[in-house]
Amino acid sequence: MSFLAEMDCYLTVRRQLGTAMTTDGRILRRFVTFADSDGALHVSANLIMRWLESLPSASPGTRATRFRVARQFAEWLHGQDPRHEAPPRGLVPGRVQRVHPYIYSDAEIVAIIEHARSLPSTYGMRGLTCSTLFGLIAVTGLRISEALGLDPADLDVESGVLHVRQGKLGKERLLPLDPSVVERLESYSRERDRLLGRRPEAFFVTCEGRRLGDCGARYNFAHVCQKIGLRERQLYLRHGRGPRIHDLRHTFAVQTMLSWYRSGKDVGREMIKLTTWLGHANTAHTYWYLEAVPELLELASARITGAAAEEGR
Repeated sequence: MSFLAEMDCYLTVRRQLGTAMTTDGRILRRFVTFADSDGALHVSANLIMRWLESLPSASPGTRATRFRVARQFAEWLHGQDPRHEAPPRGLVPGRVQRVHPYIYSDAEIVAIIEHARSLPSTYGMRGLTCSTLFGLIAVTGLRISEALGLDPADLDVESGVLHVRQGKLGKERLLPLDPSVVERLESYSRERDRLLGRRPEAFFVTCEGRRLGDCGARYNFAHVCQKIGLRERQLYLRHGRGPRIHDLRHTFAVQTMLSWYRSGKDVGREMIKLTTWLGHANTAHTYWYLEAVPELLELASARITGAAAEEGR
């Protein structure tokens, strides 16, 4: 049995236990492809280290993540066959640092959606799907995995509620949508079904009617960002570096908090709403945006300073 077959079994088990394995799955596929092409019969520390060296240079955090994914797979294989070797923890040290988000302007979001509409495909499904997907993430703050995991039945047009079933750690939540968003999603659904000649199992689909995957969504987003100048153009279909699709989620959270501060609302009282909406485990994860965005930190500091001055009078 090839490592690819072993990987499929491993990912199936992990997903059944409630782990999305989206990013880890991409990393693991690269490792097992390397292992199979190398002709390895068993995973070893030497094999994992040679795989890491074969990859493009990356930050310590990224290298540590790659090592962790391969090591966990090796542990699983070792449980079935002791000839597989799991390297010791900490062999590749690295501290994962959170990337400061890029906060899109309204004009940039409009440009992303407009240029996504023009993505070429035989029946126009690619542009239709990508523009709607990017727009939905921008106005709801959904994670990319949550948006791609939607099914047609998850949109309740009558009540205007979106059922998010593929949340982080397997959590589900209901999101009330603005009527304009419901109308746009309903319009996409009608056109999608017309082009396919049937109702697909997934909400966001490719030209073939299959569920749009994470890699496809990120590739199309990077391609659009290159076209509008948010990323440098790359050779050989590379993504390059620059603003990420996940930054649309950050932008939604930041703009919501900014509107609260500017309108004089009690952000501490309102925060639980945003935390619930974003699907965070606790408000501490949401408050991180205060540190990530200077303008938010300035407004928060000004609010605290003003409150202190009032108490001193």
